[in-house]
Amino acid sequence: MNKELLDLLEKINAKKDEVKNLANEGKLEEAKKAKDELKELQDKFDILKDLDDGAAVPESKVPAGTPKDSTAEFAQAARNGFRVKNSMNEGTEADGGYTVPNDIQTRINKYKEAKFSLGQLVRKESVKTVKGSRTFKKRSQQTGFTKVGEGGKIGAKNTPQFERIDYEISKYAGYFPVTNELLADSDANIASTLIEWIGDEARVTENNLIMGQIKTKKEVELNGLDDIKKVLNVTLGSAFKQSSRIITNDDGLQYLDTLKDSTGRYLLAPDPKDTMQLRLAVGGTFVPVEAIPKGDLPSTVTYEQTKDIDVNAKKTYYTKVEDVYTAVDEPKKQDIANYYEASATKIPVIIGDLKEGIWYFDRAKTTIMTSNIASIGDLNAFAEDLTIYRAIEREDVKIRDKEAFVNAYLLQK
Repeated sequence: MNKELLDLLEKINAKKDEVKNLANEGKLEEAKKAKDELKELQDKFDILKDLDDGAAVPESKVPAGTPKDSTAEFAQAARNGFRVKNSMNEGTEADGGYTVPNDIQTRINKYKEAKFSLGQLVRKESVKTVKGSRTFKKRSQQTGFTKVGEGGKIGAKNTPQFERIDYEISKYAGYFPVTNELLADSDANIASTLIEWIGDEARVTENNLIMGQIKTKKEVELNGLDDIKKVLNVTLGSAFKQSSRIITNDDGLQYLDTLKDSTGRYLLAPDPKDTMQLRLAVGGTFVPVEAIPKGDLPSTVTYEQTKDIDVNAKKTYYTKVEDVYTAVDEPKKQDIANYYEASATKIPVIIGDLKEGIWYFDRAKTTIMTSNIASIGDLNAFAEDLTIYRAIEREDVKIRDKEAFVNAYLLQK
């Protein structure tokens, strides 16, 4: 694929994000116009891609315009250690590398969503530079004009103030040892295995970066449905209430699923317009609920020093060393003063609009390089008949609007 086609693909992906963002913001006319522009870009790409594919192979062997088998190409590149000399090398190191093909990259994205990717809840933007900034007008309380009598002096008013959000792309990477027996296997097995590994690592990396930004906000404890109402009505207010959702894990879902109204009806139910989407009746508002697996959004256990003076055989005691709690196998009475008990489970609950709250900047450069002779610690690729794959991606995550979400939790005792 030549540079012109790669540039077009970047424009197509950026335009897709633009269409989604406009639609989510309710700017339907602008979204329709952007969608038409997207179709023109896609049509241009398809025409040039057909010409490019047709020129890439002799007509006597492959008809012009025949699409390439990206899985076979990916697998063959894996067998060759991703050392290729075509345009796929652009943007990688001079000593050889392989940029994951766009259709394979799409499969990674689909796999990332098979578990749960927080990336689908936040605002994403593809960028082409390592550093950049976005300018915003600061929120301010305007007071209106002052009454002035005839011939009176007009007073000055405050002008708009602005601030910037800066991003700086960082590199995230890891390596994966693969047996050479696997590389000798079928194309599908190679592609699916590598995509699974790389895709899941990318998903977890993305989740960690997003949660890292969410946790920079001070936690707020919720004590039932009334506190959730207050967050929506007061803390988030009219600016974000209508676009907000409740994001929690399996423990939080269980809690919400037990809430009832005064007549005994459960407050959590499927949305009639989309039965796959749960919504919680919060007063006069229905709020979408997103339940994330505990593996991706875990609950945490809180501990307190035991008040027992003797060992209780029915209890589990813990010792504490540098904030790490370890269960005691055989509790002893003489050590009871140093034991702790699990007092509650802290369930994460994020309420708000993460599309407005979190900004994910994606450099869109997942690269892979390999070696069958490298040594990393005790791992020796040559001696153990392995090929080691190194994957690198570049991204940054920032808080876009700290007022758009609340970092909360429920304590389950």
